[in-house]
Amino acid sequence: MSRTTTVDGAPASDTDKQSISQPNQFIKRGTPQFMRVTLALFSAGLATFALLYCVQPILPVLSQEFGLTPANSSISLSISTAMLAIGLLFTGPLSDAIGRKPVMVTALLLASICTLLSTMMTSWHGILIMRALIGLSLSGVAAVGMTYLSEEIHPSFVAFSMGLYISGNSIGGMSGRLISGVFTDFFNWRIALAAIGCFALASALMFWKILPESRHFRPTSLRPKSLFINFRLHWRDRGLPLLFAEGFLLMGSFVTLFNYIGYRLMLSPWHVSQAVVGLLSLAYLTGTWSSPKAGTMTTRYGRGPVMLFSTGVMLFGLLMTLFSSLWLICRNVTLLSRILRSPLSCQQLDRPPCKTR
Repeated sequence: MSRTTTVDGAPASDTDKQSISQPNQFIKRGTPQFMRVTLALFSAGLATFALLYCVQPILPVLSQEFGLTPANSSISLSISTAMLAIGLLFTGPLSDAIGRKPVMVTALLLASICTLLSTMMTSWHGILIMRALIGLSLSGVAAVGMTYLSEEIHPSFVAFSMGLYISGNSIGGMSGRLISGVFTDFFNWRIALAAIGCFALASALMFWKILPESRHFRPTSLRPKSLFINFRLHWRDRGLPLLFAEGFLLMGSFVTLFNYIGYRLMLSPWHVSQAVVGLLSLAYLTGTWSSPKAGTMTTRYGRGPVMLFSTGVMLFGLLMTLFSSLWLICRNVTLLSRILRSPLSCQQLDRPPCKTR
């Protein structure tokens, strides 16, 4: 049964009849609507991860200004990612009830405004509150963007459009780090975050303007009991909890490396500038190669061997960063950025969907 047909024997609504009479209403590649969707979701993904990771290269500056230890300073990033993870559990079902576009637009606007407000905070606790709200808001984009694409884009082009959306996420994470690091070096961290907040706000307004309204969305009522049952089904699956743990450990170690590498490189004997710390984010560009390569390698060698090999290479690269050669440190940070997506990508291949109720 396709996404535009109704259940046999059930009365069709006017909307359903219109969907049946227009079998080609899914958005196809090469059409103006496809370009609008692509640009809108690309900019949304870019803004989302720029807002999320913009504080990472300036953690040493925040430590100095507020008298914080590196661990306390890194909470400004940890609290955002934690709140985003919590929000993902609820913003998806919320979008099922009120619509995809309203949730995503509201999420981007709120996150942009909170970022601008964070530049006005004079206390560390005020900044943490804003960062928590930013993470919670951004969950509305991360949870809903792919759902919108799967509903509105023609099935033949969904994979392509999702690839563009994910590339926006990757470039956004890199650009947020790069802009904040360089701007902080030449101006200060408040101006850096304000610039990223203004960019994200402009992206949110453009997203609101050009993203087509959903055609295939059918609202459903919020049922907390059903939501809880679906959560339990995921955890009762023997494989999924292990994949959750693997993603947590891999991403956790990778983000932690970038959290603290700046502290080390700004000390003796390197004394690199804040701008150079921001430039380390360019290593993220190498990750665009590993995701498709992981798919090819998994098809040829199997998921298990590829995951073990790529994880082993990551551990080797991490150990190599302990040496004092600046070239060797940067080289292995790049290696980690390139290899990280291999285990994260191949763990999703050949994975049957978990049944929901």
